[in-house]
Amino acid sequence: MKSALITGANRSIGLETAKQLSEKGLFVYLGSRDLQKGEAVVRELNEKGFRNLKAIEIDVTDPASISAAKNLIEKDQGKLDILINNAGILGTNPQTAAETSVKDIQHVFDTNFFGVISVTQAFLELLKKSESPRISNITSGLGSLTLHSDPTWKYYDVKTAGYGTSKAALNAYTIVLAYELKDLPFKVNAIDPGYTATDFNHHSGPGSVESAASFIVKHTLTDDNAPTGQFYSNDIEDEIGISPW
Repeated sequence: MKSALITGANRSIGLETAKQLSEKGLFVYLGSRDLQKGEAVVRELNEKGFRNLKAIEIDVTDPASISAAKNLIEKDQGKLDILINNAGILGTNPQTAAETSVKDIQHVFDTNFFGVISVTQAFLELLKKSESPRISNITSGLGSLTLHSDPTWKYYDVKTAGYGTSKAALNAYTIVLAYELKDLPFKVNAIDPGYTATDFNHHSGPGSVESAASFIVKHTLTDDNAPTGQFYSNDIEDEIGISPW
């Protein structure tokens, strides 16, 4: 049975992704900063018939928490097949380039960018033991420099000095990581689930968590011939959904 770790999975898109992977027969570690909240969610899912789920405490900004999570999964599984770096924060609002403090921007980067790097580096050892390791970095269309430079883009006026730039940095990191692992069976991709109605945005997005999670699962459970180092977006209206960087 393949195993997957999803950070920030106790609600919204992360939770729905855990449910869909569980339905496909994977053992899913449901990452949560608060273990009690994660365990409560797993109990609810078990009552609804979901199986092969385990809550795991992981704060992507806390090295000790990341190490403990890695050790637990190593003891349980001996390896990890899939890492979905889903945990993220929006930060303060508004986020103007001229006035948002460095402290506020750093706070967003700590989770959305440096947190991903910390988790990924910690789990690479276990992922390399998998026959078909996958790393999916959950990003946003707001991280696309090309789209942000296009006045005709429907979200052109949504500029965020912390959130958007942290996702642009995450996209760049994804490219570098995919390149470094290209001679191994890894598939490393940035996946934008699209503008989705969640607590994250006060349910303002037009997309559903089911569609968002399905898109993540589609571009994570890929075969050996699938691309690596790509940027996929659920907001791109074509069959594949490749987004410009």
